[in-house]
Amino acid sequence: MTLLNLAPTRSNLLALKSQLNFAQEGYEILDKKREVITIELLRMSREAEAQQAKVVALMEDAYRKLELARMTMGEERVEWAAESTPQQFEISVLQYGMMGVPLPRIRANGQIKQMTHSLSATTVPLDGARMAFSAVLLELPVLAELEIGVRRLARELKRTQRRVNALQRIFIPNYTETIKFMEASLEEQEREEVFKLQWLSKERLI
Repeated sequence: MTLLNLAPTRSNLLALKSQLNFAQEGYEILDKKREVITIELLRMSREAEAQQAKVVALMEDAYRKLELARMTMGEERVEWAAESTPQQFEISVLQYGMMGVPLPRIRANGQIKQMTHSLSATTVPLDGARMAFSAVLLELPVLAELEIGVRRLARELKRTQRRVNALQRIFIPNYTETIKFMEASLEEQEREEVFKLQWLSKERLI
């Protein structure tokens, strides 16, 4: 702890007490913010982990079906079918705030249109792969939303933690000790003034 370089005066003491009260209120607010962000970060991290596992499972299923389609149809026919399948997906991004942290809400809207080639040119594995990759496209934005949210909340939690630590370990202790020092100094000054007045009174009586 370090005493602030201020003269022990009544005005400085009142100013320090006001600043200390403000710092203590700020500490309480930041501490609550830290708690809320921590809870939300843990929740979102669990959801992101589960969503990532879901996307990985969907991707594995889609590639298995795609590989089976290649085996039954051949590489060229699969590529031709993929190129002739029009896709229409739109990504919507909305922003919302949580404890002052901007978070995205990302969603995929749309669907893969009907194939323009004849059903005789495709196989069940290819149609299955097509639907599986469509499911992946719908889930990826949700995963991106969660991962972005986790990163932003983690950064904000780190910043908030630094501020809480600065108030708790440096600012508030330094101001508290300086106030105690000023109060003791002012009390000593008052005692000296009382002693001087008493001494002057005795001198006058003599």
